[in-house]
Amino acid sequence: MSRTPAPDYVPGHGLLAGRTAVVTAAAGAGIGGATARRLLEEGARVLVSDAHARRLKETEEALAAEFGADKVASLPCDVTDERQVQALHDTAVRLHGGLDILVNNAGLGGTAELADMTDDQWNRVLDVTLNGTFRCTRAALRHFRDSGTTGVVVNNASVVGWRAQAGQAHYAAAKAGVMALTRCAAIEAAGYGVRVNAVAPSLAMHPHLVKVTSAELLEELTAREAFGRYAEPWEVANVIVFLASGYSSYMTGETVSVSSQHP
Repeated sequence: MSRTPAPDYVPGHGLLAGRTAVVTAAAGAGIGGATARRLLEEGARVLVSDAHARRLKETEEALAAEFGADKVASLPCDVTDERQVQALHDTAVRLHGGLDILVNNAGLGGTAELADMTDDQWNRVLDVTLNGTFRCTRAALRHFRDSGTTGVVVNNASVVGWRAQAGQAHYAAAKAGVMALTRCAAIEAAGYGVRVNAVAPSLAMHPHLVKVTSAELLEELTAREAFGRYAEPWEVANVIVFLASGYSSYMTGETVSVSSQHP
């Protein structure tokens, strides 16, 4: 299959001017970091978070140098710790007077055949990927409901939540859970004007993925894609921006595939 070249980077259009966003797992060159950048380019104020404090500080400093220190702040957060999750949302409200957008990007993968998978391997992936999304979503929905303000939650799911892949039972179960959580939260939150949607990427390349995934598997996954290439992280971030913006005002409970691999 021939590989279609990646398109040109799309400039910002001020879609989120004046909005405040929180992005989890935003340190580094993956989807979270690309999303934080795209939100800033669209005019939002962004509180970036990650469990890796050093990389997070580097990310904050780089973004602040480019977009202004008044636009960017950071707070380390382990989404498996409820106190840290609540502190993250409280900080967004304290710094910017409220919260408009939550992007749940934190997730943990790994490869293990189910017959050999340990409880610790299963529980760790589920706790970060599914339970972490639950904790952060719960905090945001409580804020929106109790403050009487509207907002948007965008979750990062995966096409693996729809299709089967050997060695990914824990990750697939977690991402399928994120999709179900998205649908149920959307129905509950609609009554107070809050939308909850998700994106489902397939293969978005970044340096960390190259380190933890074999070249053979990356080539196999790339060959499955209609364009014959992996997604750039900012291409996934573009869809997150769309779901966070007014352009998707009548969408809720949806999981949007950022791939050709929807079943």
